[in-house]
Amino acid sequence: MVVNGNYDYASVIRLSYKFYEAQRAGELPDDDIPWRKSSFLDDGSDNGIDLVGGYFDAGDYVKFGFPMAFTTTVLAWGMIEYANAYDSAGLSEEGREQLRWATDYFIKAHPSEKKFFGQVGNGEIDHSYWGRPEDWPSTEERPSYFIDESSPGSDLAAETAAAMAASSMVFRGSDDTYADTLLSHARELYAFADENRGIYSDAITDASEFYGYGGCVRSQETLGVGKMSSGYEDELTWAAAWLYRATGETSYLNDAESKYVEFGQDGQPSEFSWDDKNAGVQVLLAEITGNEKYSVAVEAFCNYVINEAPRTPKGLVFIQDWGSLPNAANVVFICLLGADKLGLNQEAYRNFATQQIDYILGDTGFSYVIGFGTNYPLHPHHASSSCPTVDECGGCECDWSYFETPNPNPQILEGALIGGPDINDDFQDDRSDFNQNEVALDYNAAFQGALAGLIVSSQ
Repeated sequence: MVVNGNYDYASVIRLSYKFYEAQRAGELPDDDIPWRKSSFLDDGSDNGIDLVGGYFDAGDYVKFGFPMAFTTTVLAWGMIEYANAYDSAGLSEEGREQLRWATDYFIKAHPSEKKFFGQVGNGEIDHSYWGRPEDWPSTEERPSYFIDESSPGSDLAAETAAAMAASSMVFRGSDDTYADTLLSHARELYAFADENRGIYSDAITDASEFYGYGGCVRSQETLGVGKMSSGYEDELTWAAAWLYRATGETSYLNDAESKYVEFGQDGQPSEFSWDDKNAGVQVLLAEITGNEKYSVAVEAFCNYVINEAPRTPKGLVFIQDWGSLPNAANVVFICLLGADKLGLNQEAYRNFATQQIDYILGDTGFSYVIGFGTNYPLHPHHASSSCPTVDECGGCECDWSYFETPNPNPQILEGALIGGPDINDDFQDDRSDFNQNEVALDYNAAFQGALAGLIVSSQ
């Protein structure tokens, strides 16, 4: 879809909303995604708690709290910084609904001051199943896992605090009571994270095989090899900065600045991701304080990304092989904020952002956003969209044969940004190629914010 020679970025955000709707767990509205049904209505029952809701992480049905929280923080950040884009395009109300599906779940997952449920579903059990979420076998376990004082997880708790604080800013003015509730949880989660330090995957050991310290994002056998988590330091600083933005209380800013020094966060990051928030920390502190040392760090990062980081022959900045497109979108978002909020190299950074996002949307002749344009991926690694509905197939069961078929997914996973091509721009639309065809919550988060930033730039 092209409007006056330019991509209609607002329509891509609307599609992104549909992707997040397709990832919803729990009791679904009737008018949501027609091929999705309510599922996992007993989540948390093994621990006597209601953990129904939230989002599935990727093409599977585990609810991983850590990347879900990062996704929520970044989605909220885009709505805060580019509120005019959301408002002018009539996207704000749906954006708040998108956040609320996560934050309502986080509220449930935080039943007491120093206890937080950070995962529902066992990775290995989940990845042995291919089918519709509503058809999950009753004989299969669906365990829930938590952190507490004796088994802390500072990275998880702090990231969730950041998500709650940032989201409170989005709801402030439209639902102040809800904003206050989110902020109360953010305060408690940050204090818990700071006072009880530890890596969350040491407590939730199943996560260590997927989103853990020293573990793969997804198991090699079923979902390919991914990234490693590197610790909790950036999350603590990030959460303190967000709490300052949400409250204006100097104690949080003092915490953020002292941790920035304590943890040596003035170095140059190589990415911005669910694992490494340092580039985001530098942008936040630059915007909050006006201190040149932070904006210098942001400029150094963006200049590296634009001028030194590898590129594919067709121009995609190549941060890493796993998730090449979302990693590009992540740095685009940071550098757009550098241009728009810090006044850094505005023309160069905006031109870079436009070139990268337009590569994703179809400048190479192929759109990497499902449902956008006329030539886009048809075989994403995504279980529920690979299944025909019961009505479509006369009551059939969905199983691994639908993973193995060369046929396109019968359901269009609209709005999903897939992993993307390799460093030579080569891409295979193949469901079994997890690297290139996986989708995930965090893939669309900064991408959505970058789209909003480009709407503002074009106004």
